[in-house]
Amino acid sequence: MKLDILAIAAHPDDVELSCAGTLMVHALQGMKVGIVDLTQGELGTRGTPEGRLIEAQDACKLMGLDVRENLGLADGFFQNSKEDQLKVIRAIRKFKPDIVLANAMDDRHPDHGRAGRLIADSCFLAGLRKIETEENGVPQEAWRPKQVFHFLQDRYHQPDFVIDITPVIDKKIEAIKCFKTQFLAAKDHEPQTYISSPEFFESVLYRAKMLGKMVGVPYAEGYTSAKMLGVRSMKDFINENT
Repeated sequence: MKLDILAIAAHPDDVELSCAGTLMVHALQGMKVGIVDLTQGELGTRGTPEGRLIEAQDACKLMGLDVRENLGLADGFFQNSKEDQLKVIRAIRKFKPDIVLANAMDDRHPDHGRAGRLIADSCFLAGLRKIETEENGVPQEAWRPKQVFHFLQDRYHQPDFVIDITPVIDKKIEAIKCFKTQFLAAKDHEPQTYISSPEFFESVLYRAKMLGKMVGVPYAEGYTSAKMLGVRSMKDFINENT
């Protein structure tokens, strides 16, 4: 299946926290969108890898996405190595996305920055014909996404652009809550973590509100780009709410 937009992220729930709104907005526009999680989040303090996979699929269904797969890389220990690059390259060539959304290039969790670089490098390498890969025994064609954008995560980076997610903000909240073991966790026998508190959950909404305010909409998600961005019309900059 060819996708218009593919989000690739280190852990199940990275997408929900950072770019779920963007994916849903474009799905509503009729685009094909999907997610590839690099790891099962098996080093997470709360929950289990099996439970995280179920939660990830529940969130995928709620968001109305076309596909979600997990590459099974080693949480905490994956590297920007040939072995792991080839796994990401196979996924890129399988789905042939025009746009890839990836982890931030620098963040509180070391997996995020490492994943951001792994994904960006793999997107470039996927376009090289002399790198040979197969899918179910069939040789894959080279494919390089037109754009790679990095979503904002825990640390704030000045975005190069933002996407208005106001129409789907309630769905984004529901998608995050699909990860029952991770967020707004009830008092149980598992330890509380940095992300399980109500304060962390509220910070996600505050970030979306802040980014929205910067462009005159209630909620937005932000992205950075290593490449210069271009538009075909000045009208693309007009915001009717400002």
